[in-house]
Amino acid sequence: MSPRELIEVLRSPYIDDLLADGLHAVVVPADEAASREVADIEPGSVPLVIIGVDATADRRAWSPVFDVVLTDDDPSLGRILATIEANPIASTSLAVLLRGMTALSVAHGLATESAVYSVLQGGSEFRAWQARAVRKAVPPDTEPAVLASRDGDMLTVVLNRPHRHNAFSRSMRDALSEVLALATADESIARIEISGNGPSFCSGGDLGEFGSFIDPASAHTTRLTRSPARLLHGLRSRTRVHLHGACMGAGIELSAFATHVRAHPDAQIALPEVSLGLIPGAGGTVSVTRRAGRQRCAQLALLGEPITASTALAWGLIDAIDTEPAEDEPATG
Repeated sequence: MSPRELIEVLRSPYIDDLLADGLHAVVVPADEAASREVADIEPGSVPLVIIGVDATADRRAWSPVFDVVLTDDDPSLGRILATIEANPIASTSLAVLLRGMTALSVAHGLATESAVYSVLQGGSEFRAWQARAVRKAVPPDTEPAVLASRDGDMLTVVLNRPHRHNAFSRSMRDALSEVLALATADESIARIEISGNGPSFCSGGDLGEFGSFIDPASAHTTRLTRSPARLLHGLRSRTRVHLHGACMGAGIELSAFATHVRAHPDAQIALPEVSLGLIPGAGGTVSVTRRAGRQRCAQLALLGEPITASTALAWGLIDAIDTEPAEDEPATG
């Protein structure tokens, strides 16, 4: 689609008919001339993913009309379009949410993300994923889900569900919230170091618990009142996170709130929630957007596949790549 055709679509009084006919995404040139042509166009709440292609690598030149921007050598366009086709409600909901995210405070951003996430939990795409998924009951943890110890003014926090690749369960959420709340109340803690035991930092939400909420509205209230994301944001200047292995979903969404994020070269970073009919729900639309920009956040979520530590560094999603193996770091309990 040309920039002029995009303008006509967004200004059309019959856009609802186009969307009803299955228009969920458009691909538009995003070179310098095209970006100037659409510079004043605001898609607002139109549930349409606008993908700009053949753009310069300089993010400052990208027009805000584009929800996703791909440079001329990016091979991921086909995979992103496939994600949108498979889960159009989640995909377009993500695009609309991200358009307004930078105008919101962190607190209001988290509340808005949670509301959209909760609506999608009651939607047809998430129900379809639940019907397809083969899940086994998750056995109770035999050890604390989070280990914490203090040495002087430093607090060491270790995610401790290595048998589940530190999948983010309710028990881990509650334990992490408790530790971070204590750190918030204790100003004598000058530094917080967060890492994960086992082969992965955090593989994202524990799929064995997905869909086990009482109802979406109650889950929304719980996310507002028991929020590691909100606490981490408040502690961001004192916190350093060490990533390794799988850093999926909550694993990167929470980490991105910290001011200092380091990753081992083996780190694999992804936002896979759209493929489940959802959006990032652990704060990622807030934290990743503030670190890498909303267009990169959308790209990561719609791609659904891992990016490497080097790509995450180039995007500003992490701050440094370590050289020492993550498993050489001793666990602390």
